[in-house]
Amino acid sequence: MMRVLGRVTSINVRKVLWGLGELGLAYERDDWGLPLRDPNVPEFLALNPNGQVPVLLDGDFVLWESNAILNYLADKDGSGHLLPADPQLRARAQQWLGWQSSELGPSWSYAVQAMIRKTPGYDDPARIGDAMTKWTGKMEILEGHLEQGEAFVAGDQFTIADIALGLSVHRWFSMPLERKAFPVVGDYYERLKQRPEGARWMTTQTP
Repeated sequence: MMRVLGRVTSINVRKVLWGLGELGLAYERDDWGLPLRDPNVPEFLALNPNGQVPVLLDGDFVLWESNAILNYLADKDGSGHLLPADPQLRARAQQWLGWQSSELGPSWSYAVQAMIRKTPGYDDPARIGDAMTKWTGKMEILEGHLEQGEAFVAGDQFTIADIALGLSVHRWFSMPLERKAFPVVGDYYERLKQRPEGARWMTTQTP
């Protein structure tokens, strides 16, 4: 049985757990990551030298980085359920999966540390405002794309990109600040919450 090392309060761990649930794959999960269990110990660093969660163990195979794990799970399943076989649709899903990691996620960093995690030292109002401006700009890109009328970011099929983006927009709607309205993204968010695994992992307790 596969094992996932990571705490459910991590957005990247929840990506993997949502993917496993969508595919109906059995797994066990071990709590790792602060404040529950420090990953910066030899036992964990032997699996992921970055000291970050999640880590997937599939027999003797070890894999880290949440997007790589989502790709692996989709290919392991082999049904095309979360990643289309068509090369153009597959590439579009990969495009938005990469965008979430390289563009959307970094934009919110300071604001999330300040307003959600309450991390000491992240209390500069100017930097919070700057992060929110950058984050809003990225959300405008997503809104514009979804305005084209497709149900999901890669087309009519739900893919691994929607898992990453669903958790991201959940974080946006959970911020305790006044935010720009994005009605099309809001509809997309509600659509994802209709999925059992979406409802399970997009909770107000874990933004």
